Amino acid sequence: MKQVTLAMIGFGNVGRAFVRLIQEKSALLEKEFDLELIVTGIYTARHGAAIDSSGINLTRALELFENGQKLDSLSSQPAPANGVDFVYACSAGVLLENSPVNHHTGQPAISHLQAALNKGMHAVTANKGPVVHAYRELTEQAAANGKRFLFESAVMDGAPIFSLFRGPLPAVELLGFHGILNSCTNLLLERMESGESFDAAVDYARTIGIAETDPSADVDGWDAAIKVAALATVLMGIPLKPQQVQREGIRAITPQMLAEARAAGERWKLVCTAKRRGGQILEARVRPERVGPDSPLYSIGGTSSYVQFETDVLPGLGIVESNPGPQTTAYGLLADLLNALRGQ
Repeated sequence: MKQVTLAMIGFGNVGRAFVRLIQEKSALLEKEFDLELIVTGIYTARHGAAIDSSGINLTRALELFENGQKLDSLSSQPAPANGVDFVYACSAGVLLENSPVNHHTGQPAISHLQAALNKGMHAVTANKGPVVHAYRELTEQAAANGKRFLFESAVMDGAPIFSLFRGPLPAVELLGFHGILNSCTNLLLERMESGESFDAAVDYARTIGIAETDPSADVDGWDAAIKVAALATVLMGIPLKPQQVQREGIRAITPQMLAEARAAGERWKLVCTAKRRGGQILEARVRPERVGPDSPLYSIGGTSSYVQFETDVLPGLGIVESNPGPQTTAYGLLADLLNALRGQ
């Protein structure tokens, strides 16, 4: 049986869900892939770090984190000062990078991934920042080192968006896409439709792990904009930064506006759109729009997401992801890990 060692940066909802997932699937991974996954390092900004080349006790790591205790007691050596030092100090074959996204620069996640690739590790992330701000550089660095840089969970959690175009759709040209890419605002608008206040809706979203303590990145459209930029950069081959996406969040949506839409048989949605012609992006925007029952966006509720692609040969290819959670994102990381090991 092949043993593969993993280093993890970030141990939030997604990181912990990934650990639980590989524990649950350990027998399947052994049976179907002849594979044993061993986590040799975990680094966090606020809960310490642990490095042990023989493998970290993951059950104990989960207990320590959830009890508000640091991970340092699980380490066989002093905790590194930062994420880059951690990568170089940790003996691992794959880095799973899940630090908080920086919409404006992609750092420090880019540096973490660069260090991993430089060390000869596969680099897997759910972080949108590096995909938008360093996609070409990281992809080229990975190829030069005979490794993979993969990021399926960066958009729509574990839904196979990037891998769909990488494999099953050869020689297709993507002309544009539109959809709902931010699950938090979709949930907020739905709850506000039912009469809940904006603040109460945000509080609920926090309790289920969908909204951050500061929900500005979702509410003001930054999360949606960076996802538009990621899809355009990778799938259309046109580098695009979130600052270049026309962006309008949902703060201006009032109860009266929601009521008027409902009376007309319509709903407000935060809609993401991108269109291209040749090598140019004609339009890239995020903005609230009213949609009717004839739109596929109308029925996308809760924390679900939807994207419809327009290609030169498939005029309308839609993908729905229904009410994902951290485990969905964690599965995207696992799928990338397995595909990296299989060379896919």
